[in-house]
Amino acid sequence: MEMRPLGRTGLRIAPLVFGGNVFGWTADEAMSFRLLDAFVAAGGNAVDTADVYSRFVPGNQGGESETILGKWFKSRGNRERVVLVTKCGMPMGDAGKGLGRAYILKAIEASLRRLQTDYIDVYMAHHDDADTPLDETLEAFALLVKQGKARAIAASNYTAPRLEAALETSRRLGIPRFDVLQPRYNLVARADFEGPLQALCLREDVAVIPYFALASGFLTGKYRTEADLAGKARAAGAGKYLNPKGLGILKALDDAAARHKATQAQVALAWLLAQPAIAAPIASATTTEQLADILKSTSLKLDAESLAALNKASA
Repeated sequence: MEMRPLGRTGLRIAPLVFGGNVFGWTADEAMSFRLLDAFVAAGGNAVDTADVYSRFVPGNQGGESETILGKWFKSRGNRERVVLVTKCGMPMGDAGKGLGRAYILKAIEASLRRLQTDYIDVYMAHHDDADTPLDETLEAFALLVKQGKARAIAASNYTAPRLEAALETSRRLGIPRFDVLQPRYNLVARADFEGPLQALCLREDVAVIPYFALASGFLTGKYRTEADLAGKARAAGAGKYLNPKGLGILKALDDAAARHKATQAQVALAWLLAQPAIAAPIASATTTEQLADILKSTSLKLDAESLAALNKASA
């Protein structure tokens, strides 16, 4: 896979980031190792996780994904060949939450222990914290960069006004800024990113690695009726798109897939790669067959007619 620059970070990544939210959830440790091995063998080099993964699973505490990834790094001895993205700030039970200085400094130490590494390539604020001054948050992240514990810092789920304020704060203080943004963005969820936020990222050269690239699996085309959702781990996420607009987007995906001899998932990811400011979408897989399928999106170039039809259906 052809490597591309990750904005101003100095890092280079393949055009697909592996989503580690599945580790310790829908992929156990053994399957996670197989998926990671297959991903890097195919040329992938960036993995996204978070301290809170997978606290949303009954019985889990959070940290499961990072722990599995850390075991894989130790087993394979390949930490320096992987661009590692992880996040802090979401509620971690008694451990705390938010983007205050003390919590950020504590959270990264816990992540480093689980990941069995002494640095994180891209350390990310998982969600904006309106209760903490931006100066405090950014100065804490800057300290991590100075200490070598984070190579670059980033933001997830920030609005355009808050990201702009954060960038201006970093300029004013003369400290590292958020160089990467991770928003929710896909064919069925365009409104939050397109417009002021996308324009800001283009103007400021902030690299974008969108999550939910396949809308909890809906954009793979496998969920078309309520019956298709029965017993599926991501049913709640995918089910909300089962409406006339969602089905219209699936029709456009079907047409583009047939036109390009591709799958719906490949087309959905290729559409993202064709959008301004996007460095690489984040997508996960729970089988090596699914992984092989989505990896093919990195070489798929959609024609103008397919892009126009997808844009119209998803507008």
